[in-house]
Amino acid sequence: MVLDVTGRIGGWPRRMVALLGVTTLVLVAGPPGMLSAAAGGTHLKPPQDVEVSITDDTFTLRWASGSDPGRNVTFSADYQTLTTNNWMKLPGCQYIASTNCDFSSLNININVYDEIKLRIRAEEGNSVSPWQELDPFVPQHKAQIGPPKVHLEAEDKAIIIHISPPGGKDSLMWAMDKSRFNYSIVFWKSASDVRTFNTMHSRYRVSPLSPETAYCVKAKARLWLQRRSSVESPMHCVNTTVENTDQLPTPENLQVSGEGQVYILQWNYTHENVTFQAQWLHAYLKKTENFEAKWAPLRTCEHIRTSWCTFPRSAFLSGIYFLRVRASRGNRMSPWSQEKEFDTDSQASVPTPVLILKAVNSSSLRVFVGTQSKSAYQRYLTTYEIIFWENTSNVEKTLTEERADFVIPNLKALTVYCVKARALLHTHKWSSRSALSDTVCQRTQPGDSPSVWLTVVSCTVLAVSITLCALQGLRRLVDYVFFPSRAPPSAINEYITEQSLKNILLSTSEEQTEKCFIIENMDTVALVEETHRTGEGHKTYNSQTSEDSGNYSNEDENSSSRASDDLGQEASVWRE
Repeated sequence: MVLDVTGRIGGWPRRMVALLGVTTLVLVAGPPGMLSAAAGGTHLKPPQDVEVSITDDTFTLRWASGSDPGRNVTFSADYQTLTTNNWMKLPGCQYIASTNCDFSSLNININVYDEIKLRIRAEEGNSVSPWQELDPFVPQHKAQIGPPKVHLEAEDKAIIIHISPPGGKDSLMWAMDKSRFNYSIVFWKSASDVRTFNTMHSRYRVSPLSPETAYCVKAKARLWLQRRSSVESPMHCVNTTVENTDQLPTPENLQVSGEGQVYILQWNYTHENVTFQAQWLHAYLKKTENFEAKWAPLRTCEHIRTSWCTFPRSAFLSGIYFLRVRASRGNRMSPWSQEKEFDTDSQASVPTPVLILKAVNSSSLRVFVGTQSKSAYQRYLTTYEIIFWENTSNVEKTLTEERADFVIPNLKALTVYCVKARALLHTHKWSSRSALSDTVCQRTQPGDSPSVWLTVVSCTVLAVSITLCALQGLRRLVDYVFFPSRAPPSAINEYITEQSLKNILLSTSEEQTEKCFIIENMDTVALVEETHRTGEGHKTYNSQTSEDSGNYSNEDENSSSRASDDLGQEASVWRE
């Protein structure tokens, strides 16, 4: 820069230069936030290893800081749903100094079956990092099932297990699945006495147990259709109470079976001079609160003295129920028995099958399975148990078939086999079987022996030979009738008598040999004269045997002047 005598610097007044210098400083500094964001944003790294963890209704976002330790860095996150295109602040995750945040309150603002997206960034003063965006996810699909809540209630000889669904009764995550949870219960007194129970209900009674004894319980919840299991609950233990000697024993081992038009309920009980009463409950009511008040008396099983009772099938529609029984004597009563789950379909009367047998060949029988009457449970009949044996043997073989029309293979020829069968009824929870059908017997067909094959082949060869002979004779007859041989030349025909022709054509006494001879370079007149003179006939001349069918040279009778020359040049052949 040049300083002149007028006080100018490079042609600019000093005052102007001073003013420009101040302005330049202001422009370089700019707004404090703008400069910091521009400068710091390039050095602040976004969060790393970001993941979402959901258990029941608890939502947690975790990450690792990408910045150097000791820096005053905070983190903030946004979310977006399919219904909104705008990014919104994620509640509970704004300006977080740690590396995790709880955004469970978002569960109130969204549908857990809707897809959402998250993003997070680091902040330091006025500097921010680029956004770290997560893959979209559906909260209900990503959520883990937490452990069910367990509460134990002790009696002197029983423990009642109360189970609450994962997340509690106010859970939004499992609001639509509360009634779908199944529970697996592990129950034990010691390492050698471990029992496992599966139930769909939130109350389960375990009996009989020993008084004043400690028992422990753990439980898991499962959504069978989604094939998802919960975390196992913590261990809970309780002591049974002191035995109540004034209390009657509890009926045990309840069983339900169907017979004809009634159901039969039976149980075990050793004391006498007591009466019994039974109650029933719809299975779905056990999913509700205070279901204990909804048990109803089984009218035909009240105040009875036997350890069994019957009730009509018509009293219960198709479905699942629970039954229980207790004993009483005067004012003394026993506790209610263990509740017996009762599925009406499990007591289906499976009809006895009817069999029809048919021999297919020498090594197999075809079996047709039917029923005499249609059953309301016939839709469950999926398999048949088949038992078969040789009529002369007691060794039985068994096979299972899913079809009502099938073949039993690998049998012996010309052997009587007997068959009987039963129908098997299956569901995912139970199975039943019918009585065995009547025995049906059938003989297999004869086998294919070598003598039979030899007879068949011989007959076939004989038939073919006869056919060929017949065809050959027919061909000769057709040739003779419709395609006669041409007549020999008139010069030769004069010397062939009718009788000799007949002998050639019609003689069957012996096989005729066709012969022919060739006449070369001889005069026709001399030939005839020599024939009459010698009387030796045609055999005097050169002859040769021929297999030819007879082709004769016919010359025009009016051209006798050329006969001698032509006979000298060509040969004439005829039958002898």
